[in-house]
Amino acid sequence: MFINFNMTKILFMFLMIISTLFSLSSISFMNMWMGMEVNLISFIPLMMNKLNNLSSESMMKYFLIQSISSVNFLFSSIYLIFLNKWFNYLNNLIYLLIIMILNMSLLMKMGAAPLHFWFPKTMKNLTWTNCFLLSTWQKIIPMIILFYSYLKLLIFFFVFFSVIMGSLMGLNQTSLILLISYSSINHIGWMLMSLIINLNLWIIYFLIYMFINFILMMMFNKIKIFNLNQIFYNKMNLINYFILLNLLSLGGLPPFLGFLSKWMIINYLINEHMYMICMTLILTSLISLFFYIRITYSYMMINFNEMKFFSYKMEKSKILILMNFLSISSLILISLFFF
Repeated sequence: MFINFNMTKILFMFLMIISTLFSLSSISFMNMWMGMEVNLISFIPLMMNKLNNLSSESMMKYFLIQSISSVNFLFSSIYLIFLNKWFNYLNNLIYLLIIMILNMSLLMKMGAAPLHFWFPKTMKNLTWTNCFLLSTWQKIIPMIILFYSYLKLLIFFFVFFSVIMGSLMGLNQTSLILLISYSSINHIGWMLMSLIINLNLWIIYFLIYMFINFILMMMFNKIKIFNLNQIFYNKMNLINYFILLNLLSLGGLPPFLGFLSKWMIINYLINEHMYMICMTLILTSLISLFFYIRITYSYMMINFNEMKFFSYKMEKSKILILMNFLSISSLILISLFFF
C-alpha cells in the first residue's frame, strides 16, 4: 500500500486535512495561522520512520524552518491588525515592508527559491508517502494565503529563481528523491505564476501536478527504488516504462497531461505580452526535460545488468494502469473532446 494505515497515522492525517480546510475557509490571518500550526503539528508525527533514524533529522529541520516562518507570519499579521489599515498599505513603505515579510515567510514555508535550502535536505530522509505530502499537500495553505496578499514584483522574483534553481540543480542528481524535490521547486515557480494569473488556473495546475506526483511516488514506493540506477535493474518490466513516461509528463512534454497546465500558462503570458518571463519558464522547462530524457535515453539505449530475482506484476495493479493511462493520454482525449 502507498500509505501504511494504522490508527495513529489516520488520526494525524485527518487532523492535517481538517487544519488545511480550516485555514482555507478562514477570513482572518490569525485563524489561518492557527490552521497552519495544527497542520504542522499533525504532519511532523507522520514523518516518523522507525526504519530510518535520519527521519528525526528531517523532522527537526522541518519543525525549525516552519516555526521561524510562522513567527514571521504571526508578527506581520499582528502588526497589520494593530495598524488596522488593510487596504492602504501600498501608500506607505512600512506597509510594503510588512507585507513583504508576510510573503517571504509563506514562500519559505513552501520552499520557493532562493529560500529553498531546507527543502531537499528535509525530503532526502523521508519515505515516498511523506515526500508526496510534503511536495503537494503542505503547499496548499501557504499558496492560498499568498493569493490574498501577494506583492507582484516579489512573486516575479521568486518565480525566476525557483524555475532556474529547480532546473539547474536537478541536472547532477542521481537520487530520485532529490530529483523530485528540485522538480518540485521548479514547479513552485510555475504554480506561483498561475496563482498571479488566476486561482482557477492554479487549482488546475496543482491538481495535475499532484496527480502525476502521486502516480510516480506510488510506483517508486511499490518497487522500492530511491536511485536512478535502480530503474535499470529490470529492463523488461512495464512499470519502468510507465515511470519514464510519467517523468516526461512531469517535465511538461506534449502530448502528456503535464503539458496541459503549462500550455495554459504560456498561452496567457503570450496574450499579455509577458515575453521575458514566458521565455524563462520555457527554457527552464527544456532543461528539466533534458535530464528526464537523458534518463529515458540511457534506459532505452544502454545495456545494464539485470536483477533476475526482481519482479513486479503490473497486471495486479489495474488502478495503477488506469492512472498511468490517464496521465499519458489525457491531453489527447481533452483535445479530441474540445474538437
